[in-house]
Amino acid sequence: MASIFSHALSGYAISSLNGNISTRLLVAGILATIIPDIDIIAFDFGIAYGDPLGHRGFTHSLLFAVILAVSIKMIFFRSESIISKSSLFTIGFLFVCCASHGLLDAMTNGGKGVGFFIPFDNDRYFLSFRPIQVSPIGASRFFSDWGWKVIKSEVIYIGIPALLLILLSRLFNFRNR
Repeated sequence: MASIFSHALSGYAISSLNGNISTRLLVAGILATIIPDIDIIAFDFGIAYGDPLGHRGFTHSLLFAVILAVSIKMIFFRSESIISKSSLFTIGFLFVCCASHGLLDAMTNGGKGVGFFIPFDNDRYFLSFRPIQVSPIGASRFFSDWGWKVIKSEVIYIGIPALLLILLSRLFNFRNR
């Protein structure tokens, strides 16, 4: 998996594509990029990594991204009508943020792949381009030589592109005001 820091940065970068995101929606988007890794608790319940409910399973699927996006909208953005441009934008933004988690994890060089299509297809997938050093599970392992390798690869393959996207988006949005 990519680290929690890179997932959060990706949510911020995605938000920069629209210069008019509220702070509340930005925070919800960042949380949506992180929430899929809640599946690590499956290990505590004896659920195997490769199980559809295991790590990088259902919570990394596109269906989960839809469910999470709609749930966050219904709970935290209730004032918007469910069928409106604003509501569809909110759901779409949250979906893209959550789905980006699986995309980044599919670019790592370790693990068993990502269950993008669970529960319809339980296979796990990687992208053919996998330059990101897989992050260890657990904070104590992250603060090690392995963690340092993760940080270096994430700066190159996630951090720099995300910062460029943010800067270009701000420049473009500034010029269009």
